[in-house]
Amino acid sequence: MNPEQTGILAPLPEQARYLTFELAAPEAVRDSLLALRDIVDGERAVLGIGPSLARALGADIPGLRVLPPQACDGFDIPSTPAALWCWIRGEDRGRIFHYSRSIVEALADAFRLTQSVDGYKYAEGRDLSGYIDGTENPQGDHARTVALADDTVPGLAGSSFVAVQLWEHDFDQLEAYSRVERDDMIGRRYSDNEELDDAPPSAHVKRTAQESFEPEAFMLRRSMPWSEGDAGGFMFVAFGHTLDAFEASLHRMSGAEDGIADGLFRFTRPRTGAYYWCPPIRDGRLDLSLFGL
Repeated sequence: MNPEQTGILAPLPEQARYLTFELAAPEAVRDSLLALRDIVDGERAVLGIGPSLARALGADIPGLRVLPPQACDGFDIPSTPAALWCWIRGEDRGRIFHYSRSIVEALADAFRLTQSVDGYKYAEGRDLSGYIDGTENPQGDHARTVALADDTVPGLAGSSFVAVQLWEHDFDQLEAYSRVERDDMIGRRYSDNEELDDAPPSAHVKRTAQESFEPEAFMLRRSMPWSEGDAGGFMFVAFGHTLDAFEASLHRMSGAEDGIADGLFRFTRPRTGAYYWCPPIRDGRLDLSLFGL
């Protein structure tokens, strides 16, 4: 596996931590990113640069933009852009803890940590709702084509774009539904993960069927459950060579396309939402040449 693939295309880890930062001292940003260049290796961590940070660095990254907020029928899909995002991945929670501390320390002169969320693998890759996530993820060469930019746009080869949303579930609401109602909301049977032929139009799998869009809206999902105290849900993470597939999918989920909202909204809501650009990894180091670093 090439170095630039290791974090994004590798199977889900057992443990993860998601860090979000805001820019606090623009005059120190270049030194902080240089310090980070040798720490983020593309295997243990994937770094995402937000639109505001790209502008602060004087860079125009084609395709990078702010996630547009949406006002839906009875709920909102928020946009909460940030300067920097980091997905730390591994099998040992203690190692992740210490590694995340080294990242926060390297960025301390220029950035302020605004959110830290721990994720984990549940059962055989299930969401806390009990349903398996990412069943139709692209595999092999298709996954690489979907997730990583090629050399069509100068400077972007090997990089990726990522959409990140923290979803919080209402478990009391979910458990008030029967198993049949829950299966209909997802569009799959809980017992064997088989897709339901007679699922309603609002079923999540029908709302987001990647081949049903024009053009097709394939993305590589790397989502994991999270919980803290009595709260919990899903950290949705989707990589793509552009952000277009995710945006089209979310637009349809919201009901903006045809007035049919995704069944997921009956028990869960996104609390955050942001887009980032993930620089490629060259020889085990962040390639920040697009910023003159």
